[in-house]
Amino acid sequence: MLLSALVMSVGINSCLCVLFFILYSVLRKQPRNYEVFLPRRLAAGTSKRRRNKVARYIPSVKWIWKSWRPSEKELMESSGLDGVVFMRMITFSLKVFLFAVIIGIFVLLPVNCFGDQLIVIDYADWSSNSLDLFSVANLKVRSPWLWVHFGAIYLLTAFVCCLLYFEFRYIALKRIEYFHSSKAQPHQFTILVRNIPSSDGSSVSDTVDRFFGENHSSTYLSHVVIHRTSKLRSIVDQAKKLYKKVKHKKPVTKTPMRFFSRKDTPEDQYERVLQEMEQNIRLGQAEVSAPGKEVRAAFVSFKSRYGAATALHMPQSINPTYWLTEPAPEPHDVHWPFFSASFMQKWLAKILVVFACLLLTILFLVPVVLVQGLTNLPALEFMFPFLTLILSMKVVSQIITGYLPSLILQTSLKVVPPIMEFLSSIQGHICHSDIQKSACNKVIWFTIWNVFFATVFSGSAFYKLAVILDPKGIPVKLAVAVPAQASFFIAYVVTTGWTDTLTELFRVVPFMVSYIKRSFEPSDENEFVVPPMRYHRDTPRVLFLGLLGITYFFLAPLILPFILFYFCLAYIVYRNQFMNVYAPKFDTGGMFWPMIHYTMIFSLVLMHAIAIGLFALKKMELATYLLVPLPVCTLLFNEFCRKRFMPIFTAYPAEVLTKRDKEDRNDPRMPEFYDNLVSAYQDPAMLPLRLSGSRSDSLTSPLLSSTEV
Repeated sequence: MLLSALVMSVGINSCLCVLFFILYSVLRKQPRNYEVFLPRRLAAGTSKRRRNKVARYIPSVKWIWKSWRPSEKELMESSGLDGVVFMRMITFSLKVFLFAVIIGIFVLLPVNCFGDQLIVIDYADWSSNSLDLFSVANLKVRSPWLWVHFGAIYLLTAFVCCLLYFEFRYIALKRIEYFHSSKAQPHQFTILVRNIPSSDGSSVSDTVDRFFGENHSSTYLSHVVIHRTSKLRSIVDQAKKLYKKVKHKKPVTKTPMRFFSRKDTPEDQYERVLQEMEQNIRLGQAEVSAPGKEVRAAFVSFKSRYGAATALHMPQSINPTYWLTEPAPEPHDVHWPFFSASFMQKWLAKILVVFACLLLTILFLVPVVLVQGLTNLPALEFMFPFLTLILSMKVVSQIITGYLPSLILQTSLKVVPPIMEFLSSIQGHICHSDIQKSACNKVIWFTIWNVFFATVFSGSAFYKLAVILDPKGIPVKLAVAVPAQASFFIAYVVTTGWTDTLTELFRVVPFMVSYIKRSFEPSDENEFVVPPMRYHRDTPRVLFLGLLGITYFFLAPLILPFILFYFCLAYIVYRNQFMNVYAPKFDTGGMFWPMIHYTMIFSLVLMHAIAIGLFALKKMELATYLLVPLPVCTLLFNEFCRKRFMPIFTAYPAEVLTKRDKEDRNDPRMPEFYDNLVSAYQDPAMLPLRLSGSRSDSLTSPLLSSTEV
């Protein structure tokens, strides 16, 4: 890609960013848009629909200062530890790339520019220059200046590893602090027990009560047996949809003539159907509660956190296949539908997910190949000779080769997070947080493989196969292929990083949906949804751009300022979104950080592998041998961090649990908490339904509002 095409891409995306920024600054002040841009503040009552007609149409940057102002403690109180971990990931990246920019731009870039391996830079016609002139490819074989890159690689690795250590320790301590500062939660006292053995003449509930009453008599409190409620849940979902439809209907006042009319109004028909559904739900609840409809699993609650932890980590039976225990999620985090699946259904679902991921990976090669075809203008003219006249126009060719490829790739990636979330939901996870963590992990590695490796090795299928069959030559092949894609990835950073972050701020899709809904049907100003943060969508993007920056740190340091600016944007935008838009649906207690840590370690090792291949190509034997210990030491450091900090993320220490239990003994609220704990894990589809004759009462049934899982 020529430098002029890259400048065109940067210019287009910069204009889009400015446009989204101005639109957001104006539209966020419009009262009708509060449920799009300020739903959380609107729900909390901290923002009112103001009617000032003058100030509403003047762009303002006050929201930037308001986003910057809240402390980390306030962020934890409002968005939980997961929100803090997400923002720590961005601040960690800011520190890394501020250090990388100083070395890359002021040390490595001048060294690359004054190399003479390629043609000399034409300062008179800068637009005809290739970005390779600013990369390490411009240094000759055995050039002594390559030792500068060697030292920079060691410096960056040491800096990143030090930051990773301190961040891992900080998040681990924050996890303990968050545990101490939060009030008593049901999942801290509860475990999930599976594979409960059958007993002749006894129900599952009696078996659980007898077993834990005998073996955990001092700590056992209560249990809730899980039932097969998939069919009942579908009826409840239909009732919820009908309830929303009836709620939006305007009530019709009957005149005397209307009162004596035999013809029912649509509202009366809706009311009758809703009452029939409520009757079916009651019958379904009675049927599901009958013997034989129970799943051989139960949520078992204890009187103390230490008692729950003891039961969780201790084998319960001589037969290791019975009484299997695992941590219980938060009650509102439970993913109820999959409890009804049989073992064979779960096993088949896991196989289906693997094949679906492989199929999606293969299908995604189509846009990758298309993108790489667009970046190669001569090949495009050869494949489509009738476009030669159009492609000869300088502006058109710059847009096609500079902006269009990254736009196509970015648009194609939009469908990946929802697909991965759906595949994770049928994989057997019992809570929404595990589904999001699984989807996040899938999206990360899907992006790394399909965007990075598939783009780098964008030759024929036989070339890709040759790379896989010759693993020893992968570092050398990476050293050749990765620098050649530097200009494409800079355009990708600007499109996916800058523009996508500003579209996140502007919330393009929710804004359009809200506008269309208002156009076709009136909506209640007090009825809106506060969305949760989609960690499986945003975390992989941040980590992948970090991987690009670390990988190209010594290869093409010109990419570093673009990535640093992205993280500056992300810091402001996501703090604003956490404060004004997103409300936590669940909290994993910082469990996303190990995933972030391992991805950064992979990025370092990938950089080392490419560096080893590069120095081998440049005939720097000594530098090649001296780099070999670096990935080994990085992996040893990762193992040390895993042994040192991961136990805190796996389970809370005994001293922490017993300390909280002792504090709870003097808490007057604990008796009420234990009373609520007995029914905390009741399936929402099994909650009692209060029927009433009037239409207004039937629409306020607690079942319809409590089944939002």
